[in-house]
Amino acid sequence: MPKLSYKKRAFTLIEMLVTLTILAILASAIMPLAKISAKREKEIELRRSLRMIREAIDAYKKLSDEGKIKVVEKSEGYPPDLKTLVEGVEVDKRDKKTTKIIKLLRRIPKDVMTNSYDWGLRSYQDDPDSEFWGGENVYDVYTKSRGQALDKTYYKDW
Repeated sequence: MPKLSYKKRAFTLIEMLVTLTILAILASAIMPLAKISAKREKEIELRRSLRMIREAIDAYKKLSDEGKIKVVEKSEGYPPDLKTLVEGVEVDKRDKKTTKIIKLLRRIPKDVMTNSYDWGLRSYQDDPDSEFWGGENVYDVYTKSRGQALDKTYYKDW
């Protein structure tokens, strides 16, 4: 009977350890980049949300300065709250006999840094650095996150 000779081909322990070490080094280099990339995406979304709300506030202010909407005295022409921007405002038409409701925001955007819809608000009468909203109107918005951005600024200062 002839002898069958088979060579066993398999990884040696050394080859396996070298391969796993190389994979571990590559993974450890990629993880910080993935974290930075995720943080950058959140920052982009935060900037987009802040810009959207601020543009709606500016549009409300413009309508009030033009006399197209009725505003509360001492509000300086700014909206009373963010909900007003979503619900809409009545705008007088040219003939002053008809009105039209204009919604300045579809919805209040989510604050991705705090994962809530609760934004920090500033009224025109508040101190610029105040973290407490006086409630008279909404002059500006900011995130309530205490985190620090990639450029070393604080999110609440954006």
